[in-house]
Order: sequence, then C-alpha cells, then structure tokens
Amino acid sequence: MAMHATARWTVRYGEELRFAGSELPAPSVVDVGTRHGRVPVHVYGEGTTAHVHLHGGAWLMRYPQMDDWWCRYLAATTGAVVHNVDFRTGPYVAYPVAQEQAHDVAEQLATRFDRVSVGGFSSGGGMAAAVALMARDRSSFSPALQVLGIPALDMASEVPAGAGMISPSLRGLVRRVYFPDVESRREPYASPLLAPDLTGLPPALVLTAGRDTLRPDGVRYAQRLREAGVDVWHHDTPGVDHYFLTEDPVRARDTMAQVADRVRAALAG
Repeated sequence: MAMHATARWTVRYGEELRFAGSELPAPSVVDVGTRHGRVPVHVYGEGTTAHVHLHGGAWLMRYPQMDDWWCRYLAATTGAVVHNVDFRTGPYVAYPVAQEQAHDVAEQLATRFDRVSVGGFSSGGGMAAAVALMARDRSSFSPALQVLGIPALDMASEVPAGAGMISPSLRGLVRRVYFPDVESRREPYASPLLAPDLTGLPPALVLTAGRDTLRPDGVRYAQRLREAGVDVWHHDTPGVDHYFLTEDPVRARDTMAQVADRVRAALAG
C-alpha cells in the first residue's frame, strides 16, 4: 500500500529526457468506461492517430505522471494523440483488472482514431503485450504497433538475485499483491512470454537493457515473435540497468528518436 500511496514522492526520473514536448499544455483528463469502471486518461496533443501508453510501477504505483516526459515526447515527435492511462493497481485490485482496463481503453480509442498503437515501460510494457494479445484473441481492434520497453513478461518465474534494480524481493511483493493467484500467473495476459501462440500479433518494438534482470524476458519474447512471423525491431542498450534511458541521456536521445520514427511510420500506415 505504501508504494501506491507515495508514488508521486518516490518516483524521480525522466526530467533530463525532456527533449521535446515541454511546450505542450497540461494534459486534459477524460474518463473512459471499462468493464471495471471508469478510468481517467491523460491526453496529450492533437491528431487523427493515437498512441496508448501504460506506465510502469510494478502494478503497485498508480501514478501516470511518472511518464509525462515520454508522453510529451511522443506527442510532439509523432503527431499522435498520446493517451496515458491511469489504470488501477494493487493493493486495491488484482490481476487482470489493470490489463483489462488498458485493453478496454485502447479498444474504444480504436473506434475514434484512424490508427492506434500501444506501448509501455516495465510492468506497462508487459501490459502492452497483454493488450495486443487480448485484441487478437477477441478480435476487438488491430493495434498498428506494440512498443515494449524493458517489459515484465513472465510473472510465473523468479528473477535472478544480484545487483539489478528488479530484485527477487520486489518480484515477490508484486506477485503477493497483484498476482496472488499462483495459477493465474501463467496465463498469457499475466505472462505474455508464456503464451502458447504469438502468431497474428502486431509489429513490435522491444527495448531491453544490458544489466536489467528483465532483459531475458524481452530477448526471448523478441525471438518468439520473430519465430511466429511478427515483424520485430529489438533495441538493446548495453551496460545499463532497468532505468535504461536515464543512465545515459545522450544515448537515450538517439534511442527515443528511433522509437518515435517507428511509431510515426506505423501510425501513418
């Protein structure tokens, strides 16, 4: 509960990555109905295409503002209207509430915009992969692209002990609070890496970091997507941990520009 309540004071990253979009006004906030109630969505920019962003925070921090810098950057550089989803998190809800809220928001946006992409960082990256799987399985909409940044893709497995930011103790906390049902941790929307079939998914951008304990998830998912015939661009930043962009802002500028180019191209059709 403490992580959820104190997120706005404990999350401090990304300020040095405000390369574009600072001139945009404060995002408007709209409420979107989902099967689990109405969800606030922070909206950046104007246009005819949309990108749905899902923030990180291990399903324990409800604080979409942590990725304000990224949403501004994408809105300014891609021309898409960026929707930063304020999905509910633990301890107040458990899996699959956040995943289904994210899907339902993206599905509704797909009826209002020409094309929609979906992405996220860390737990949000895992959720973006889950949304793409849900959209395929339910034939609800067709994302133009999935952007999976340092994604958490396997909640059924342990993470290795070591100096990485994503530690076994954090993984244990997340599983106890947001994935309390042991069997459900193996479901595809909880652990996309364990999904038996990845065919028919949208093109993917997979971003991994050399010292991140979640790196094997991303590497293997990129491999499995390719084996399933999905177009994949895998970008690995060597020598950095989970907050891979903030550790080297100079290199991050190039990485972010490459992602924006690919999002813009995908949304252009």
